[in-house]
Amino acid sequence: MKRQDFNKLAALGAVTGIIAINALFSIPVLAIEKSKPNILLVLSDDHSVPHVGAYGDENTLTFEITPHLDALAKESMVFTRAYTTAPQCAPSRISIFTGRSPIATRTSRFGQPAQKETQFFTDVLRQNGYWVGAGGREHHLHGRSLVLPHIKEQFEASEMFVHDRFHHMEVGNTSRQSLSKVPEYFSALLDETPGDQPFFLYFGFSQPHRPWPKDISGINPDELKLPPDWPDLAEVREDHARYLAALRDMDWSFGQIDSILEARGLKDNTIVVFMGDNGDALLRGKGTLYTRGINVPLIIRWPNKIKPQTTSDIMISGEDIAPTLLQMVGLQPTDEMTGVSFLPALRGKQMDERKYVFAERSWQGGYLTRADGFDLIRTVISEDYQLIYNVLPGRPYSPNDMGNKDVWKKMQEDQSALSERHRKIYFQNPRPIMELYDLKNDPFQLENLWGHSATKEIEKKLRLELDQWIIREGDFVPIMDELRELGGGAKTGIPG
Repeated sequence: MKRQDFNKLAALGAVTGIIAINALFSIPVLAIEKSKPNILLVLSDDHSVPHVGAYGDENTLTFEITPHLDALAKESMVFTRAYTTAPQCAPSRISIFTGRSPIATRTSRFGQPAQKETQFFTDVLRQNGYWVGAGGREHHLHGRSLVLPHIKEQFEASEMFVHDRFHHMEVGNTSRQSLSKVPEYFSALLDETPGDQPFFLYFGFSQPHRPWPKDISGINPDELKLPPDWPDLAEVREDHARYLAALRDMDWSFGQIDSILEARGLKDNTIVVFMGDNGDALLRGKGTLYTRGINVPLIIRWPNKIKPQTTSDIMISGEDIAPTLLQMVGLQPTDEMTGVSFLPALRGKQMDERKYVFAERSWQGGYLTRADGFDLIRTVISEDYQLIYNVLPGRPYSPNDMGNKDVWKKMQEDQSALSERHRKIYFQNPRPIMELYDLKNDPFQLENLWGHSATKEIEKKLRLELDQWIIREGDFVPIMDELRELGGGAKTGIPG
């Protein structure tokens, strides 16, 4: 169904000719006698900054891609420097739920669910009187398929599947032909909530994950503003336009969800958190630890508590969401949570507890027993700089979910069409073991400063911070000082 058809249906108050949106809105929810607020956590899939109009992105503003998220931002606090702990959905989302890194929870292998003893913040909510439910796409929180029976048996004996952690799950795809069903999914989830308990709802969008809509009506690829680290090719422009079309679909769906909350009288007592799960599946995005791979939108509305239309530039990690949400409703984080609550910032107070954010990239492929998507990258980000540690520099760059797409095929087959800078960015092999970027003066990370005399002290500070994090989290990669023993000192510039 084309977007024009959706608009007509919305105007008529109907979805797919079967379910009337007004009917969905009118389904009663019993009066909730409680003092604690409800919580709605909405996660988009493969959605990085700046792809929301509220962040000042020229493309989304020009083509009116995110009007509903922009409206949410006017009622909320918008965070510009929120980073996920991984550039892939499953480990990132587990961090959001556990308040810990994927390394610490042993979930850096893509699709590995958290073990039974690992607490989600939703477990704490359940223990304290909250009803918890989940809808939309669950994003491999349950684990991926296993091909070997003896591994599957061991897997099921040691892991806790995500269905066991929620009172109810209303799982479904939200893209393409299922787009119009989002109001139905969300209403069905609300119907399950009891009238005498506060609730927590997690809703996962499938968008803007690939595959993307072919219909890009209203978006002119030739008018898109491309970042300087992308080659200006027709295929790149077409790909980006289709990404924006998928994002537009997701924004429409979010608008339906928010309208249902308001129509049911739940808006004033519901905290709404909108966040991307990792970066966009575009060049140097998803799967990488460049900022486009992990810097995501984070918008929080807390009626009568947060000053509307405010912006915060404090650094936030995905593992900070869990302790913050718990403290927002008067509960304490668990001792295992390493995330930092940013509740003071939400209340308009100064806070600088988090000096650094860390992220990891490990395995991603089709199954837990395959290694074709294997890479090891670690990063630390400070207020002004980012250090990236490529543990396996011989692994060639390959964009996530783009390997068989026209844009990547074009770049591989005709490298002569690329500038020298773009050839180096995408096809340098081996990659540098160390990369250092000045985020304020070089936001698109074009110039690697590692080894420059002017940044020697910054290198040392960030290297030590990352080494300490690797040890603290129980990571299995060598710390950078150990590279000297492995013969990597000359290549990295780390003195022997």
